[in-house]
Amino acid sequence: MKLKFIGATHQVTGSMHYIETTDLKLLVDCGMEQGGIKYDTEELPVSYKELDYILLTHAHIDHSGMLPKAVANGFNGTILATDASMDLDSIMLLDSANIQEQDAEQENRKGKRAGREPVEPEYTVEDAEKTLEFFRPVPYHEIIELSDTVRVRFIDAGHLLGSASIEMWIREGGVEKKIVFSGDIGNDNKPIIRNPEYIHEADYVVMESTYGNRTHETGVDHITELAGILQRTLDRGGNIIFPAFAVGRTQELLYLIRAVKEKGLVKGHDHFPVYVDSPMAVEATQVFKDNLLECYDDETRQLVSKGINPIGFEDLKLSRTVEDSKAIQADPTPKVVISAAGMCNAGRIRHHLKHNLWRPECSIVFAGYQAEGTLGRMLQDGIDEVKLFGEEIVCRAEICTMTDMSSHADRNELLKWIGTFGHVSGRVFLVHGEDDSMESLAEAIREQTGNTVEMPYSGSEFDLAANKWDYVAEPKFIKKEKAVFTRNEKVNSELDKALKAITELVNASMEGANADKIKLTRKINELVEKMR
Repeated sequence: MKLKFIGATHQVTGSMHYIETTDLKLLVDCGMEQGGIKYDTEELPVSYKELDYILLTHAHIDHSGMLPKAVANGFNGTILATDASMDLDSIMLLDSANIQEQDAEQENRKGKRAGREPVEPEYTVEDAEKTLEFFRPVPYHEIIELSDTVRVRFIDAGHLLGSASIEMWIREGGVEKKIVFSGDIGNDNKPIIRNPEYIHEADYVVMESTYGNRTHETGVDHITELAGILQRTLDRGGNIIFPAFAVGRTQELLYLIRAVKEKGLVKGHDHFPVYVDSPMAVEATQVFKDNLLECYDDETRQLVSKGINPIGFEDLKLSRTVEDSKAIQADPTPKVVISAAGMCNAGRIRHHLKHNLWRPECSIVFAGYQAEGTLGRMLQDGIDEVKLFGEEIVCRAEICTMTDMSSHADRNELLKWIGTFGHVSGRVFLVHGEDDSMESLAEAIREQTGNTVEMPYSGSEFDLAANKWDYVAEPKFIKKEKAVFTRNEKVNSELDKALKAITELVNASMEGANADKIKLTRKINELVEKMR
């Protein structure tokens, strides 16, 4: 019984773990690496066509995004996932395939003019559609026999609709070992979905560590916080624009807005319209509305039992077409618009920013993490002006950030989750985290539980029966293929160059005529005063 670490090692993307027994070869997750940086991860030790199963913890692309590539390369086994994960992936994989094809088409248009060889997309829409045929739904809590050697059980991870931690029992030669794959562990008390379920024993745990060195603010009343933003913006006659991820965050915002409306917390604007302007978000919202009671928390179950749609209300409008989106912008009625992408780096949200960012009566509200270098992060940091579709747009709208709406468990919640195992006879392997986060969490786990904690690099291989490493991989180099620097790093680099140029100019002028020095001093002072 061998465990090999492939993806999401010392990084938070591209989750993939390989298990091999005497009669099975399988993957836990088959995720895509996202973002501008390409990590030099190990190749699978077998071809995709040799795999018997892929077990999917949840539908996010960094955990499921390479499934169509597996199918395109001969995978003919079974993909096990919860019903909700299947439904969400039927949307997300097709969307990802569309992006792959569009990116390849755009690159080839440029490449043709430059005389470069054409590139192929990672996979096509046809591949994604075919992938859906290999899914088999599994319910929470039911033990599934995969073979004579392997049994598995899916437990609610509380991260996303349908997300799971996976318990796996492997028996070979009279020896049985239990290994648990955490998937992404959810943040407690999230709207709609249940809190993470806890597991109480294992020989090995493969655990995410995304927020291993960060704690969320507790006791935040998001409904009251949201009501305040809506009230003051609608009172000004402005629009409220939410950049939001299409799956998960959009539906949480709808849940909160429904509660605000139901409780009458916004005065004088009883029927303010709310638009969801993202085709994928519209489809995902339908999945959340379906009968998936096994995923809902008690409060949401009670609403459904009373015939109340937990994310629906009278003034909700779903925008599917480009024409629908343009109509939103043309309507002067103060409104709420929820649109993708969540970090403002693509999609319809950029059009809504163009039409609202310059208006001081409007509000731009961030309810999710904004990565370094994204437009969303620049707006949060207070940039004065941005360029959208070739046009300079001044930033006058109110910029708001809703506090700690993360779907990931923080440090304390991660420690609570691993603490329920007590002593792990084998090891705890930390994955899906940056170095600082993993190291901080590892130290805390060792101190709290006394467990052996490892942070393997891609390519490391472990013998579960013997509780020893067969191969310990060295750190992998990062290939900065798409972006050598984040935008912030680029800006800082250019500013540093400008400072050095001014310093050199001042030093050179010291030996010059007084008139030239006076002129240079005046220019520098004018620049300083203008920038202040």
